[in-house]
Amino acid sequence: MAETPPPPDVVRSAYAQLAVTDLDAARWFWVEMLGFHVQCQTKDSLYLRGTDELTHHSLVLRRGDIAALDHIAYRVRTPQDVDRAETYFRALGCQARRIPGGRGTRGIGDAVRVVDPLGFPVEFFYEIEHAERLIQRYDLRRGAEIARLDHFNICTPDIPAAYTYYKGLGFGCSETIEGDEHELYAAWMYRKQTVHDVAFTGGAGPRLHHLGLATHESHQVLRTADLFGAVHAEHHIERGPGRHGVSNAFYVYLRDPDGHRVEIYTSDYYTGDPDHETYRWNIHDDRRRDFWGNAVIESWYKDASPVLDLDGVPRPVTDTILDESADATRVGADGLG
Repeated sequence: MAETPPPPDVVRSAYAQLAVTDLDAARWFWVEMLGFHVQCQTKDSLYLRGTDELTHHSLVLRRGDIAALDHIAYRVRTPQDVDRAETYFRALGCQARRIPGGRGTRGIGDAVRVVDPLGFPVEFFYEIEHAERLIQRYDLRRGAEIARLDHFNICTPDIPAAYTYYKGLGFGCSETIEGDEHELYAAWMYRKQTVHDVAFTGGAGPRLHHLGLATHESHQVLRTADLFGAVHAEHHIERGPGRHGVSNAFYVYLRDPDGHRVEIYTSDYYTGDPDHETYRWNIHDDRRRDFWGNAVIESWYKDASPVLDLDGVPRPVTDTILDESADATRVGADGLG
């Protein structure tokens, strides 16, 4: 049996592209309220970035017939890693499509877009246009003052399979949620030296649970909630503000006009030491999802965005194997708590 070729050297989560049904409504939410900077726009798309980001974009919104994840993208370390990505995924039996620079997403050079073993559309690229540094352009800041895209959170029915696949891509694991027999309910995995570039939430999938956007200070998370309340748009606030046990993040979750979920957060930690150990949370610890013990609402566990294949067709969804929200409540029956 032939050995699998080496995987590409992934640097970090780089950008996401979402299909939205109303570009004007999306612009209000992501630009006016959250504070993304518009790098460029076309008739049917917006290219956005945060104040810390020196690359062309970290979020693309494109007009579509249905609201869905078009693809997520990872930056790789060298141009040769783009070639390695194509070879690696073809060897895994995945659909892989080479996209020459200038023919795909604006600002991106040669790329490979695949449907990965979990069923997600994922792009790997090296070259991307640079943009003006905005870190100290305080005069341009608005809304939640988004600093950067931090992570993707995806719904997948088989968390162990997701963990194994991303481990094979060279990702480390910062934290998990596990059952009493070490069943894996969720995992947080990274390439950059923070808690995560990708996290797995158990549930029917493939679906996108949320995009994680970093701010610098906790008051910006609170300000986000205040801003939506001030303009009578509080219905966009789904959960929080609160403090996660996992990752220590101070957060608020919002839903955009199409229902895409976004987390505005701050306060995670460094994971770059070579002997960094995985922190394992028990499923019966009420602090895991909210450090203050607040209950998680049902929509947060059940709702997520569909994902598209490489031709723009919605991917079929498979039911979950384990159900964290149900299993965590079985405290009285097993004597834990």
